[in-house]
Formats: sequence, structure tokens, C-alpha cells
Amino acid sequence: MKLVHLFFGDKPDVKWQLVSQMGIRYAFAKLAPELTGKKPITDFETLKAQKELFAEHGFDLIGLEGDQIDMMRIKLGLPGREEDIEQYKQMLRNMGKLGITTLCYNFMPTGWFRTSKGLPERGGAFVTGFSKEDGDKLPMTEYGEVSEEKMWENYEWFISQVMPVAEEAGVRMGLHPDDPPVSPLQGIARIFTNPDAIRRVLSLSDSPSHGLTFCQGTYVTMGAPVADVIREWKDRIFFVHQRDVAGGAENFHETFHDNGPTDMPAMLRVYKEVGYDGPLRSDHVPTMAGEDNSQPSYGISGTLFGVGYLKGMMDAIGIEY
Repeated sequence: MKLVHLFFGDKPDVKWQLVSQMGIRYAFAKLAPELTGKKPITDFETLKAQKELFAEHGFDLIGLEGDQIDMMRIKLGLPGREEDIEQYKQMLRNMGKLGITTLCYNFMPTGWFRTSKGLPERGGAFVTGFSKEDGDKLPMTEYGEVSEEKMWENYEWFISQVMPVAEEAGVRMGLHPDDPPVSPLQGIARIFTNPDAIRRVLSLSDSPSHGLTFCQGTYVTMGAPVADVIREWKDRIFFVHQRDVAGGAENFHETFHDNGPTDMPAMLRVYKEVGYDGPLRSDHVPTMAGEDNSQPSYGISGTLFGVGYLKGMMDAIGIEY
């Protein structure tokens, strides 16, 4: 497996050095213009320079994660989506030319969503959480109500447009499930909330570029039989996010990797059993002492803990990384 870290932007700082000191050599990144101050990565030279910058700091940029361009018109089926989808296709072509072979994407107009970002965890650390009761009190967005039927229609159009280009470019697209897996939120349906929905996703295309980002914590939140679906989808999992949560879809909070309900070593054994050898990263972590919680779930101290915990388990189980 390839242990990776997710970088937000392309500005080297002390976090880059700490990640290197953790022994991580592979990078995923979100390189949207609002994070980089540069042109979007639909511009080949921009992405090429960013790939080279990561290499200069000891990282092989092998994947991208999140919305690299504004996806709202595509996700909601709004006028102008045809223009946006052409930009998306160009991004895929650029990725392929540069050997950036994995894209973790989502189809959540409201993004990953939490109603709390400062819940107390072990030792006074802060974690994020979600309460459907609180979520239901929030106002609708400017887009009004969007049905599940409409979201499926938009997603199927998206797949029909991008998958042939991704396959030609040699880029594997892994869908991240909806987090939290409840629908609707602020009037907009969320459709990737249970294993049957993911099975429907996989039925839309048999392209080798069409697969999943297996966010283990989200499947735990769904109440899914996690080990069983890993085995079922073993050939379609392109990227693994490792984290844990306590609670169910309508009310949960995140935990340290080592004190949630999931038997984490058992999950790693399942990935080994099915022969998974792709990228794996420590996902959402608590904000720890000395950090300001300005980027909930992505503090560097929690990441140091999460990566160390994963490496210890992998060493014990005999998983190379």
C-alpha cells in the first residue's frame, strides 16, 4: 500500500517537513485556485509546475482530492454545466499526461458536513460531529429543494461525460460516499448514503476508471457491514481513507483512530486479504493541544498520531508501505 498525505494547496511549510519526517513519500492534493492563488489545473503548465514542486520536496504527487474546479453547476444540473464539464475533461487529460493517476471526487453540493466542530474528545482534544436534529434546523440553500431523482440524473450525466476521458487518460476516479450519509441536507438530496446506492453507482459503467474512494468511517456511520463490502468491491476500491466514528448516521462524533468502535487491525487485515495495494491515508483526526482548530479534522498533531498508529498496525500485520 502507499501511505499518502492530503495537502491543501501548494505552499510548502513546516507541515510539509513533518509529513516527510513521518516517512510519507506520496501526496494527494487539493489544488483549487482559492487555495493556491494560481490558475486552475485545467492549465497544463500550472499543474506541471505543482507536480514538480512536490517532487522537489520529496513527494510523488499521485492523486488529487476534492473539487479542483467549481462543480456546483455540474452537481446541480444548472445552465453552464456543459462548459464546466469540458474544463473537467481537460483536468483529467492533464492529470494523465503527468502521471497523476487517481482522483478522489464527491458529488455533494453541500460538501462533507458537520453541525459541530469543537466537541470534546480524549484529553480535551476537539473533534467534529453531526446531529440530524440540528441539521434539519438549518435554512435551505439558494438552490432550493433538489430531489434524489434529480441528483441521480445529474450524476449519471456526469459519468457518461467524464468516464471515457478518464479511461483514455489512465486516471482512476474514486467516488467518495456522502458524509454524513443522510438526505436531504439544507433541501438538497444526498444519494450515496448506503451500500445499495453504491452498487447502483458501480452498475453505471464497467470502465476500469470507475470506482470508489472507500472512506471507512463513512461506511461505519452508514451501519454497513464494512468487511463484507470491502470484499464485495475489492476490484473497484481505488483509495482508502482510514478513520473512525462513534454513533450512527443521524448522530455521531469522530474519534481518535484507536478508541472508536471499529476493530482497525481487523480492517487492515481485510484490505491485505483482498490484495489491496493502492493509496491509503489517515483521514479526519482530532485537533490536539496547542492547535487552534482553524482546520477541523486536519490538524498536523492528530495526523502524526494517526499515521504512527497506522504504521504500527501495518508493521505488526505485515503490510508493506
